[in-house]
Amino acid sequence: MAIAEWRQQLESGDVSVRELTDHHLARIEAVDPSVHAFLEVTSERARADADRLDEARAAGESLPPLAGVPIAIKDNLCTKGIRTTCSSRMLKSFVPPYESTVTGRLWRSGAVLIGKTNLDEFAMGGSTETSAFGPTANPWNTDFVPGGSSGGSAAAVAAGECMASLGSDTGGSIRQPASFCGVVGLKPTYGRVSRYGLVAFASSLDQVGPFATSVSDAAELLQAIAGEDPRDSTCLKAPVPNYLDALERSVSGLRVGMVRECFEQEGLDPQVKASVLAAANHLQSLGAELVDVSCPRFNDGIATYYVIAPSEASANLARYDGVKYGFRADDASSLAAMTARSRAEGFGSEVQRRILIGTYALSAGYVDAYYRKAQQVRTLIRRDFETAFGAVDVLLTPTAPSTAFAAGSHTDDPLAMYLADLLTIPANLAGLPAINVPCGFNSNGLPIGLQLIGNVLEEPLLLQVAHQYEQTANVMTTRPDGAFIPA
Repeated sequence: MAIAEWRQQLESGDVSVRELTDHHLARIEAVDPSVHAFLEVTSERARADADRLDEARAAGESLPPLAGVPIAIKDNLCTKGIRTTCSSRMLKSFVPPYESTVTGRLWRSGAVLIGKTNLDEFAMGGSTETSAFGPTANPWNTDFVPGGSSGGSAAAVAAGECMASLGSDTGGSIRQPASFCGVVGLKPTYGRVSRYGLVAFASSLDQVGPFATSVSDAAELLQAIAGEDPRDSTCLKAPVPNYLDALERSVSGLRVGMVRECFEQEGLDPQVKASVLAAANHLQSLGAELVDVSCPRFNDGIATYYVIAPSEASANLARYDGVKYGFRADDASSLAAMTARSRAEGFGSEVQRRILIGTYALSAGYVDAYYRKAQQVRTLIRRDFETAFGAVDVLLTPTAPSTAFAAGSHTDDPLAMYLADLLTIPANLAGLPAINVPCGFNSNGLPIGLQLIGNVLEEPLLLQVAHQYEQTANVMTTRPDGAFIPA
Protein backbone atom coordinates (compact mmCIF):
# COMPACT_ATOMS: atom_id res chain seq x y z
CA MET A 1 0.00 0.00 0.00
CA ALA A 2 1.40 3.37 -1.03
CA ILE A 3 1.54 6.27 1.41
CA ALA A 4 -0.98 8.26 -0.64
CA GLU A 5 -3.39 5.30 -0.59
CA TRP A 6 -2.95 4.92 3.16
CA ARG A 7 -3.66 8.62 3.64
CA GLN A 8 -6.97 8.25 1.81
CA GLN A 9 -7.94 5.24 3.92
CA LEU A 10 -7.06 7.07 7.12
CA GLU A 11 -9.08 10.12 6.12
CA SER A 12 -12.10 7.99 5.21
CA GLY A 13 -11.89 6.08 8.48
CA ASP A 14 -11.58 2.70 6.75
CA VAL A 15 -8.43 1.83 8.72
CA SER A 16 -7.06 3.24 11.96
CA VAL A 17 -3.43 4.02 12.67
CA ARG A 18 -3.48 1.43 15.43
CA GLU A 19 -4.69 -1.23 13.00
CA LEU A 20 -1.94 -0.41 10.51
CA THR A 21 0.66 -0.40 13.29
CA ASP A 22 -0.51 -3.73 14.70
CA HIS A 23 -0.45 -5.24 11.21
CA HIS A 24 3.22 -4.36 10.75
CA LEU A 25 4.19 -5.43 14.27
CA ALA A 26 2.53 -8.79 13.59
CA ARG A 27 4.40 -9.02 10.30
CA ILE A 28 7.71 -8.38 12.10
CA GLU A 29 6.90 -11.09 14.63
CA ALA A 30 6.11 -13.54 11.83
CA VAL A 31 9.05 -13.00 9.47
CA ASP A 32 11.88 -11.27 11.30
CA PRO A 33 13.17 -14.40 13.03
CA SER A 34 14.31 -15.57 9.56
CA VAL A 35 15.24 -12.15 8.15
CA HIS A 36 16.69 -10.33 11.21
CA ALA A 37 16.15 -6.87 9.78
CA PHE A 38 15.58 -5.34 13.22
CA LEU A 39 17.87 -4.84 16.19
CA GLU A 40 15.08 -3.34 18.27
CA VAL A 41 11.31 -3.26 17.71
CA THR A 42 9.72 -0.26 19.42
CA SER A 43 6.26 -1.78 19.73
CA GLU A 44 5.22 0.06 22.89
CA ARG A 45 6.14 3.46 21.51
CA ALA A 46 4.59 2.65 18.11
CA ARG A 47 1.24 1.70 19.64
CA ALA A 48 1.24 4.78 21.88
CA ASP A 49 1.96 7.06 18.92
CA ALA A 50 -0.71 5.31 16.86
CA ASP A 51 -3.32 5.79 19.58
CA ARG A 52 -2.48 9.50 19.87
CA LEU A 53 -2.90 9.95 16.11
CA ASP A 54 -6.23 8.11 16.14
CA GLU A 55 -7.43 10.32 18.99
CA ALA A 56 -6.40 13.43 17.07
CA ARG A 57 -8.27 12.22 13.97
CA ALA A 58 -11.37 11.42 16.03
CA ALA A 59 -11.24 14.92 17.48
CA GLY A 60 -11.25 16.39 13.99
CA GLU A 61 -7.69 17.64 14.09
CA SER A 62 -5.71 18.07 10.86
CA LEU A 63 -3.10 15.33 10.58
CA PRO A 64 0.44 15.78 9.19
CA PRO A 65 1.38 14.28 5.79
CA LEU A 66 3.00 11.06 7.05
CA ALA A 67 0.50 10.43 9.84
CA GLY A 68 0.59 6.80 10.91
CA VAL A 69 3.17 5.62 8.39
CA PRO A 70 5.30 2.88 10.07
CA ILE A 71 8.96 3.77 9.55
CA ALA A 72 12.13 1.82 10.40
CA ILE A 73 15.38 3.66 11.10
CA LYS A 74 18.93 2.47 10.42
CA ASP A 75 20.65 2.07 13.75
CA ASN A 76 23.33 4.66 13.04
CA LEU A 77 20.80 7.51 13.30
CA CYS A 78 20.38 8.85 16.81
CA THR A 79 16.94 8.38 18.34
CA LYS A 80 16.48 10.09 21.70
CA GLY A 81 15.97 7.62 24.51
CA ILE A 82 16.33 4.60 22.19
CA ARG A 83 19.55 2.64 21.79
CA THR A 84 21.69 3.54 18.80
CA THR A 85 24.41 0.92 18.42
CA CYS A 86 25.75 1.17 14.86
CA SER A 87 25.65 -2.66 15.12
CA SER A 88 28.86 -2.46 17.12
CA ARG A 89 29.93 -3.78 20.48
CA MET A 90 31.52 -0.37 20.91
CA LEU A 91 28.08 1.29 21.24
CA LYS A 92 25.96 -1.64 22.40
CA SER A 93 24.63 0.33 25.40
CA PHE A 94 24.59 3.86 23.94
CA VAL A 95 21.27 5.70 24.38
CA PRO A 96 21.41 9.12 22.68
CA PRO A 97 20.24 12.15 24.71
CA TYR A 98 19.17 13.89 21.49
CA GLU A 99 17.30 13.21 18.23
CA SER A 100 18.82 13.31 14.76
CA THR A 101 17.41 16.01 12.51
CA VAL A 102 15.95 13.59 9.98
CA THR A 103 14.17 11.41 12.52
CA GLY A 104 12.85 14.48 14.33
CA ARG A 105 11.39 15.73 11.04
CA LEU A 106 9.75 12.35 10.43
CA TRP A 107 8.08 12.33 13.85
CA ARG A 108 6.82 15.89 13.32
CA SER A 109 5.41 14.69 9.99
CA GLY A 110 3.41 12.05 11.86
CA ALA A 111 5.48 8.96 11.05
CA VAL A 112 5.46 6.12 13.59
CA LEU A 113 8.78 4.58 14.66
CA ILE A 114 8.46 0.80 14.30
CA GLY A 115 12.08 -0.03 15.18
CA LYS A 116 15.83 0.29 14.57
CA THR A 117 17.38 -1.80 11.80
CA ASN A 118 20.55 -3.85 11.46
CA LEU A 119 23.58 -2.68 9.46
CA ASP A 120 27.19 -3.51 8.82
CA GLU A 121 29.18 -2.32 11.82
CA PHE A 122 29.56 1.46 11.66
CA ALA A 123 28.14 1.19 8.10
CA MET A 124 31.34 -0.47 6.88
CA GLY A 125 30.42 -3.35 4.61
CA GLY A 126 28.31 -4.42 1.68
CA SER A 127 26.35 -7.37 3.02
CA THR A 128 25.14 -6.64 6.59
CA GLU A 129 27.28 -9.52 7.79
CA THR A 130 29.74 -7.48 9.87
CA SER A 131 27.10 -6.54 12.47
CA ALA A 132 28.12 -7.47 16.00
CA PHE A 133 24.55 -8.69 16.51
CA GLY A 134 24.35 -11.16 13.64
CA PRO A 135 23.66 -10.89 9.90
CA THR A 136 20.48 -9.93 8.07
CA ALA A 137 19.11 -12.20 5.34
CA ASN A 138 17.62 -11.30 1.97
CA PRO A 139 13.80 -11.66 2.13
CA TRP A 140 13.68 -13.08 -1.41
CA ASN A 141 15.98 -15.94 -0.46
CA THR A 142 17.38 -16.12 3.04
CA ASP A 143 20.48 -17.98 1.82
CA PHE A 144 21.58 -14.69 0.23
CA VAL A 145 22.66 -11.34 1.66
CA PRO A 146 20.47 -8.22 1.54
CA GLY A 147 23.42 -5.99 0.63
CA GLY A 148 24.82 -3.32 2.87
CA SER A 149 25.51 -1.42 4.80
CA SER A 150 21.80 -0.52 5.13
CA GLY A 151 20.72 -4.13 4.64
CA GLY A 152 18.33 -4.13 7.59
CA SER A 153 16.45 -1.08 6.31
CA ALA A 154 16.18 -2.52 2.79
CA ALA A 155 15.12 -5.97 4.01
CA ALA A 156 12.50 -4.53 6.37
CA VAL A 157 10.77 -2.75 3.49
CA ALA A 158 11.11 -5.71 1.13
CA ALA A 159 9.66 -8.10 3.71
CA GLY A 160 6.66 -5.86 4.39
CA GLU A 161 7.73 -5.16 7.98
CA CYS A 162 7.35 -1.40 7.51
CA MET A 163 6.07 0.92 4.79
CA ALA A 164 9.37 2.76 4.42
CA SER A 165 12.71 3.21 6.14
CA LEU A 166 15.78 5.40 6.36
CA GLY A 167 19.34 4.37 5.59
CA SER A 168 22.67 6.08 5.00
CA ASP A 169 24.77 5.95 1.85
CA THR A 170 28.55 6.49 1.92
CA GLY A 171 29.54 4.50 -1.17
CA GLY A 172 26.30 2.82 -2.19
CA SER A 173 24.85 1.71 1.14
CA ILE A 174 21.29 2.66 0.17
CA ARG A 175 21.26 1.84 -3.53
CA GLN A 176 23.12 -1.50 -3.44
CA PRO A 177 20.88 -3.12 -0.78
CA ALA A 178 17.84 -1.61 -2.52
CA SER A 179 18.99 -3.38 -5.69
CA PHE A 180 19.59 -6.68 -3.88
CA CYS A 181 16.21 -6.53 -2.10
CA GLY A 182 14.08 -5.23 -4.98
CA VAL A 183 13.00 -1.89 -3.47
CA VAL A 184 13.47 1.79 -4.28
CA GLY A 185 16.46 3.45 -2.61
CA LEU A 186 17.42 7.12 -2.98
CA LYS A 187 20.72 8.83 -2.14
CA PRO A 188 20.10 12.61 -2.24
CA THR A 189 22.58 15.29 -3.25
CA TYR A 190 25.28 15.71 -0.60
CA GLY A 191 23.98 18.41 1.75
CA ARG A 192 20.35 18.16 0.66
CA VAL A 193 19.56 16.24 3.89
CA SER A 194 21.03 17.02 7.31
CA ARG A 195 23.62 14.66 8.78
CA TYR A 196 23.11 15.93 12.33
CA GLY A 197 22.65 12.89 14.52
CA LEU A 198 24.03 10.46 11.94
CA VAL A 199 26.98 8.61 13.49
CA ALA A 200 29.79 9.55 11.13
CA PHE A 201 31.67 7.10 8.93
CA ALA A 202 33.12 9.36 6.22
CA SER A 203 31.86 12.89 6.66
CA SER A 204 32.40 14.13 3.09
CA LEU A 205 30.53 11.13 1.66
CA ASP A 206 27.75 10.15 4.11
CA GLN A 207 24.18 10.99 3.17
CA VAL A 208 20.81 9.96 4.62
CA GLY A 209 18.06 8.76 2.31
CA PRO A 210 14.86 6.69 2.08
CA PHE A 211 13.90 3.15 1.14
CA ALA A 212 10.36 2.53 -0.12
CA THR A 213 8.30 0.21 -2.27
CA SER A 214 7.64 2.95 -4.82
CA VAL A 215 9.27 6.09 -6.17
CA SER A 216 6.35 8.22 -5.01
CA ASP A 217 6.79 6.99 -1.42
CA ALA A 218 10.52 7.76 -1.60
CA ALA A 219 9.59 11.27 -2.77
CA GLU A 220 7.23 11.66 0.21
CA LEU A 221 10.00 10.75 2.67
CA LEU A 222 12.51 13.03 0.97
CA GLN A 223 9.97 15.84 1.22
CA ALA A 224 9.82 15.33 4.97
CA ILE A 225 13.56 15.11 5.70
CA ALA A 226 15.17 17.50 3.18
CA GLY A 227 16.15 21.07 3.87
CA GLU A 228 18.48 23.43 5.68
CA ASP A 229 19.69 22.63 9.17
CA PRO A 230 21.80 25.13 11.14
CA ARG A 231 23.20 22.23 13.21
CA ASP A 232 24.90 20.77 10.12
CA SER A 233 27.39 23.15 8.49
CA THR A 234 27.47 21.00 5.32
CA CYS A 235 23.70 21.17 4.84
CA LEU A 236 22.64 23.24 1.83
CA LYS A 237 20.43 26.31 2.18
CA ALA A 238 18.73 25.79 -1.19
CA PRO A 239 14.91 25.82 -0.99
CA VAL A 240 13.17 22.44 -1.04
CA PRO A 241 10.89 21.92 -4.07
CA ASN A 242 7.74 19.79 -4.06
CA TYR A 243 9.15 16.42 -5.08
CA LEU A 244 5.73 15.01 -5.96
CA ASP A 245 4.95 17.70 -8.54
CA ALA A 246 7.23 16.34 -11.27
CA LEU A 247 6.38 12.64 -10.98
CA GLU A 248 3.68 12.55 -13.63
CA ARG A 249 5.61 14.49 -16.26
CA SER A 250 6.56 12.63 -19.42
CA VAL A 251 10.15 11.62 -20.10
CA SER A 252 9.66 12.37 -23.79
CA GLY A 253 12.55 14.47 -25.08
CA LEU A 254 14.80 13.83 -22.10
CA ARG A 255 18.35 12.69 -22.83
CA VAL A 256 19.43 9.61 -20.89
CA GLY A 257 23.16 9.01 -20.82
CA MET A 258 24.33 5.40 -21.02
CA VAL A 259 27.66 5.43 -19.17
CA ARG A 260 29.92 3.41 -21.45
CA GLU A 261 32.40 2.40 -18.74
CA CYS A 262 29.64 0.78 -16.67
CA PHE A 263 28.42 -1.53 -19.41
CA GLU A 264 31.95 -2.56 -20.36
CA GLN A 265 32.82 -3.84 -16.87
CA GLU A 266 34.60 -7.18 -16.95
CA GLY A 267 32.69 -8.51 -13.93
CA LEU A 268 29.24 -7.31 -14.96
CA ASP A 269 26.71 -10.16 -14.71
CA PRO A 270 25.20 -10.78 -18.19
CA GLN A 271 21.68 -11.06 -16.72
CA VAL A 272 22.09 -7.73 -14.93
CA LYS A 273 23.38 -6.09 -18.10
CA ALA A 274 20.51 -7.45 -20.21
CA SER A 275 17.88 -6.34 -17.70
CA VAL A 276 19.28 -2.81 -17.38
CA LEU A 277 19.61 -2.43 -21.15
CA ALA A 278 15.99 -3.56 -21.48
CA ALA A 279 15.02 -0.86 -18.97
CA ALA A 280 16.91 1.74 -21.02
CA ASN A 281 15.08 0.60 -24.15
CA HIS A 282 11.80 0.95 -22.28
CA LEU A 283 12.63 4.58 -21.46
CA GLN A 284 13.42 5.06 -25.13
CA SER A 285 9.98 3.67 -26.02
CA LEU A 286 8.50 6.38 -23.77
CA GLY A 287 10.21 9.07 -25.86
CA ALA A 288 13.54 9.48 -24.08
CA GLU A 289 16.69 9.70 -26.17
CA LEU A 290 19.50 7.30 -25.27
CA VAL A 291 22.92 8.91 -25.58
CA ASP A 292 26.25 7.10 -25.28
CA VAL A 293 28.47 9.02 -22.83
CA SER A 294 31.88 8.43 -21.32
CA CYS A 295 33.07 9.12 -17.79
CA PRO A 296 36.72 8.08 -18.26
CA ARG A 297 37.60 7.96 -14.55
CA PHE A 298 34.41 6.21 -13.44
CA ASN A 299 36.30 2.98 -12.77
CA ASP A 300 38.88 4.85 -10.69
CA GLY A 301 36.18 5.61 -8.18
CA ILE A 302 36.58 2.49 -6.09
CA ALA A 303 40.35 2.93 -5.55
CA THR A 304 39.79 6.60 -4.76
CA TYR A 305 37.00 5.81 -2.30
CA TYR A 306 39.03 3.21 -0.42
CA VAL A 307 41.63 5.83 0.39
CA ILE A 308 39.30 8.73 1.25
CA ALA A 309 36.61 6.85 3.19
CA PRO A 310 38.96 4.91 5.49
CA SER A 311 40.97 8.09 6.10
CA GLU A 312 37.86 9.92 7.25
CA ALA A 313 36.76 6.86 9.26
CA SER A 314 40.14 6.78 11.00
CA ALA A 315 39.61 10.37 12.13
CA ASN A 316 35.93 9.98 13.03
CA LEU A 317 36.36 6.78 15.02
CA ALA A 318 39.30 8.13 17.05
CA ARG A 319 36.74 9.39 19.58
CA TYR A 320 35.95 5.83 20.69
CA ASP A 321 38.74 5.52 23.22
CA GLY A 322 36.95 3.92 26.16
CA VAL A 323 36.99 7.12 28.19
CA LYS A 324 33.87 9.26 27.75
CA TYR A 325 31.35 6.80 26.31
CA GLY A 326 31.15 3.52 24.47
CA PHE A 327 32.73 0.18 25.27
CA ARG A 328 35.53 0.12 27.84
CA ALA A 329 37.78 -2.88 28.38
CA ASP A 330 38.30 -4.01 31.97
CA ASP A 331 41.46 -4.94 33.78
CA ALA A 332 43.81 -2.54 32.00
CA SER A 333 47.11 -1.54 33.60
CA SER A 334 47.22 2.00 32.16
CA LEU A 335 45.19 4.52 30.18
CA ALA A 336 47.05 3.63 26.98
CA ALA A 337 46.51 -0.09 27.56
CA MET A 338 42.82 0.47 28.34
CA THR A 339 42.36 2.50 25.16
CA ALA A 340 44.14 -0.07 23.02
CA ARG A 341 42.16 -2.98 24.48
CA SER A 342 38.86 -1.08 24.26
CA ARG A 343 39.35 -0.43 20.56
CA ALA A 344 40.62 -3.94 19.85
CA GLU A 345 37.67 -5.57 21.63
CA GLY A 346 35.01 -2.99 20.78
CA PHE A 347 35.57 -2.80 17.01
CA GLY A 348 35.06 -5.75 14.66
CA SER A 349 37.63 -6.88 12.11
CA GLU A 350 36.26 -4.91 9.14
CA VAL A 351 36.17 -1.65 11.10
CA GLN A 352 39.69 -2.28 12.37
CA ARG A 353 40.87 -2.97 8.81
CA ARG A 354 39.50 0.35 7.56
CA ILE A 355 40.90 2.30 10.50
CA LEU A 356 44.34 0.85 9.80
CA ILE A 357 44.10 1.64 6.08
CA GLY A 358 43.00 5.19 6.80
CA THR A 359 45.62 5.80 9.46
CA TYR A 360 48.32 4.56 7.09
CA ALA A 361 47.06 6.79 4.25
CA LEU A 362 47.16 9.83 6.54
CA SER A 363 50.53 9.08 8.09
CA ALA A 364 53.59 11.22 7.56
CA GLY A 365 55.33 10.40 4.31
CA TYR A 366 52.22 8.83 2.75
CA VAL A 367 49.53 11.51 2.92
CA ASP A 368 50.69 13.09 -0.35
CA ALA A 369 51.07 9.79 -2.16
CA TYR A 370 47.68 8.44 -1.12
CA TYR A 371 45.15 10.83 0.46
CA ARG A 372 46.01 13.96 -1.50
CA LYS A 373 46.28 12.01 -4.75
CA ALA A 374 42.88 10.43 -4.09
CA GLN A 375 41.34 13.86 -3.58
CA GLN A 376 42.80 14.99 -6.91
CA VAL A 377 41.28 11.98 -8.67
CA ARG A 378 37.98 12.75 -6.93
CA THR A 379 38.04 16.19 -8.56
CA LEU A 380 38.62 14.58 -11.96
CA ILE A 381 35.68 12.22 -11.42
CA ARG A 382 33.47 15.19 -10.58
CA ARG A 383 34.62 16.98 -13.75
CA ASP A 384 33.76 13.90 -15.83
CA PHE A 385 30.21 14.07 -14.48
CA GLU A 386 30.01 17.79 -15.20
CA THR A 387 31.01 17.13 -18.80
CA ALA A 388 28.47 14.32 -19.12
CA PHE A 389 25.65 16.47 -17.78
CA GLY A 390 26.46 19.03 -20.41
CA ALA A 391 25.14 16.52 -22.95
CA VAL A 392 22.41 14.61 -21.07
CA ASP A 393 19.76 15.09 -18.38
CA VAL A 394 20.30 11.91 -16.36
CA LEU A 395 22.78 9.04 -16.40
CA LEU A 396 21.82 5.36 -16.44
CA THR A 397 23.87 2.41 -15.15
CA PRO A 398 23.33 -0.89 -13.38
CA THR A 399 23.18 -0.34 -9.62
CA ALA A 400 25.43 -3.31 -8.82
CA PRO A 401 27.57 -5.60 -11.00
CA SER A 402 25.58 -8.63 -9.80
CA THR A 403 22.50 -9.67 -7.91
CA ALA A 404 22.70 -10.61 -4.23
CA PHE A 405 25.50 -13.04 -3.46
CA ALA A 406 25.32 -16.05 -1.16
CA ALA A 407 25.71 -15.43 2.56
CA GLY A 408 29.29 -16.06 3.64
CA SER A 409 30.68 -16.14 0.11
CA HIS A 410 32.67 -12.89 0.45
CA THR A 411 33.48 -12.83 4.15
CA ASP A 412 37.07 -13.96 3.60
CA ASP A 413 37.55 -11.82 0.48
CA PRO A 414 37.28 -8.10 1.34
CA LEU A 415 38.13 -7.07 -2.23
CA ALA A 416 35.18 -9.01 -3.66
CA MET A 417 32.95 -7.33 -1.09
CA TYR A 418 34.28 -3.88 -1.98
CA LEU A 419 33.67 -4.45 -5.70
CA ALA A 420 29.92 -4.76 -5.05
CA ASP A 421 29.94 -0.94 -4.75
CA LEU A 422 31.88 -0.41 -7.97
CA LEU A 423 29.00 1.32 -9.77
CA THR A 424 27.58 3.33 -6.87
CA ILE A 425 30.72 4.93 -5.41
CA PRO A 426 31.34 7.61 -8.10
CA ALA A 427 28.05 9.40 -7.31
CA ASN A 428 29.13 9.71 -3.67
CA LEU A 429 32.54 11.06 -4.61
CA ALA A 430 30.87 13.72 -6.76
CA GLY A 431 28.06 14.43 -4.25
CA LEU A 432 25.35 13.63 -6.82
CA PRO A 433 21.83 12.28 -6.24
CA ALA A 434 21.17 8.73 -7.42
CA ILE A 435 18.32 6.25 -7.16
CA ASN A 436 17.84 2.51 -7.49
CA VAL A 437 14.68 1.26 -9.18
CA PRO A 438 13.90 -2.48 -9.53
CA CYS A 439 14.07 -3.51 -13.18
CA GLY A 440 13.78 -7.29 -13.21
CA PHE A 441 14.94 -10.61 -11.79
CA ASN A 442 17.66 -13.09 -12.57
CA SER A 443 17.07 -16.78 -13.30
CA ASN A 444 17.15 -17.51 -9.55
CA GLY A 445 14.39 -15.02 -8.82
CA LEU A 446 16.68 -12.41 -7.23
CA PRO A 447 16.02 -8.71 -7.95
CA ILE A 448 18.05 -6.60 -10.37
CA GLY A 449 18.41 -2.83 -9.93
CA LEU A 450 18.64 0.08 -12.34
CA GLN A 451 20.61 3.14 -11.19
CA LEU A 452 19.78 6.66 -12.35
CA ILE A 453 22.20 9.48 -11.47
CA GLY A 454 21.24 13.16 -11.59
CA ASN A 455 23.09 16.44 -11.47
CA VAL A 456 23.40 18.41 -8.23
CA LEU A 457 19.95 19.08 -6.67
CA GLU A 458 18.20 17.44 -9.64
CA GLU A 459 16.18 15.08 -7.43
CA PRO A 460 12.89 16.18 -9.06
CA LEU A 461 14.11 15.10 -12.51
CA LEU A 462 15.59 11.90 -11.11
CA LEU A 463 12.31 11.01 -9.40
CA GLN A 464 10.36 11.89 -12.55
CA VAL A 465 12.32 9.48 -14.75
CA ALA A 466 12.32 6.74 -12.11
CA HIS A 467 8.58 7.08 -11.53
CA GLN A 468 7.71 7.00 -15.21
CA TYR A 469 9.79 3.88 -15.69
CA GLU A 470 8.32 2.22 -12.60
CA GLN A 471 4.72 2.97 -13.55
CA THR A 472 4.95 1.84 -17.15
CA ALA A 473 7.39 -1.07 -16.93
CA ASN A 474 5.27 -2.66 -14.18
CA VAL A 475 8.24 -4.69 -12.92
CA MET A 476 6.84 -5.20 -9.45
CA THR A 477 3.88 -7.24 -10.75
CA THR A 478 6.07 -9.73 -12.59
CA ARG A 479 7.76 -11.31 -9.60
CA PRO A 480 8.61 -14.97 -10.16
CA ASP A 481 6.65 -17.74 -8.46
CA GLY A 482 8.26 -19.29 -5.45
CA ALA A 483 10.03 -16.16 -4.18
CA PHE A 484 9.58 -14.96 -0.59
CA ILE A 485 7.20 -12.26 -1.79
CA PRO A 486 6.77 -9.25 0.49
CA ALA A 487 3.25 -8.77 1.84
